[in-house]
Amino acid sequence: MTATAPGHLAGAGRPFVEIDRASLAYGGGGGVLALKDCSFSIEKGEFAAVVGPSGCGKSSLMKLISGLERVSDGTAIVAGQEVTGPLKIVGMAFQNPVMLPWRSTLRNVMLPLEIVEPHRSQFRARKAEYREKARALLATVGLDGFADRYPWQLSGGMQQRANLCRALIHEPELLMLDEPFGALDAFTREELWEAMQQLWMERRFTAMLVTHDLVESVFLADRVHVISNRPGRVIYSRSIDLPRPRRLEDRYKPEFVEIVHELRDQIVMARQQI
Repeated sequence: MTATAPGHLAGAGRPFVEIDRASLAYGGGGGVLALKDCSFSIEKGEFAAVVGPSGCGKSSLMKLISGLERVSDGTAIVAGQEVTGPLKIVGMAFQNPVMLPWRSTLRNVMLPLEIVEPHRSQFRARKAEYREKARALLATVGLDGFADRYPWQLSGGMQQRANLCRALIHEPELLMLDEPFGALDAFTREELWEAMQQLWMERRFTAMLVTHDLVESVFLADRVHVISNRPGRVIYSRSIDLPRPRRLEDRYKPEFVEIVHELRDQIVMARQQI
């Protein structure tokens, strides 16, 4: 378990996600500077987590990577291509599932297949196949038998499970998770950590998690990155070499607790920076 230079994984080739000295200003030159000289990388198939003080630019970094915002300075490269707009290879899950109330759980999960190419043009011809794929994905997160229920018939944890399925149904190369478990109770949150780990271990997509929960970051990630106070930049990166699959009881082991405290110390220092 080692700390590495911010945004760099020693010994690796070109990263799948590569942010190099990037800055992001909202509202033009006189606006809010969210990120400044930020460098950050994720290897293909890696599960990365980003933590830091509130308002430090964690979600802004995610927007740069997904193409929802353009860099004001520096570069953002994903899958070897400069990011110039929203990426089709990205799946996203947020704290609020935002499920369409008039659609069943199954039809909510299938929504990206109706929007994202090449699935959109194939949707009618492959609808039965896609429906079975969605049902199978729901079953992997414990929602077998709930496909025909509507969002208002599901608990918050169930909706978030369906939200993860919707983010993964079109098999994105990069999954972006913006505090997806933050609004859930502790027991449901822990169940979803296990479900998320299982999905990642089965599919090995590249993932980026933004979270305030240090235990969550250590449980799920291969590497945890700490961002400074705004304007944000990565000031510390920590490899998490704990064996997988990780179990909830592992949170109480000395080596796990040590990493959590180490990350907390880094965030305390980040808060003190101007």
